[in-house]
Amino acid sequence: MRRRLTIRMSVEGVIALIAAIVAIVTLIQPQWIERLTGLDPDEGSGTAEWLVVAALALIAVVFAVLAAVTGARLRSARD
Repeated sequence: MRRRLTIRMSVEGVIALIAAIVAIVTLIQPQWIERLTGLDPDEGSGTAEWLVVAALALIAVVFAVLAAVTGARLRSARD
């Protein structure tokens, strides 16, 4: 069980980290979405980029909390 919790905590942490990094990159360089896909869904207003940042930030927070909860479960399983 401890191994499974360790793996779960690691995966949750990695997802949180990746989401946070992509959110920060989007804040710094919001045009990467248009450059990568060739699409401009908001016609240059920046709304799509802000939605992406908000969604990624929410994902980062949720998975960071999940990793913390899993870490607490792991610590209590060791006792």
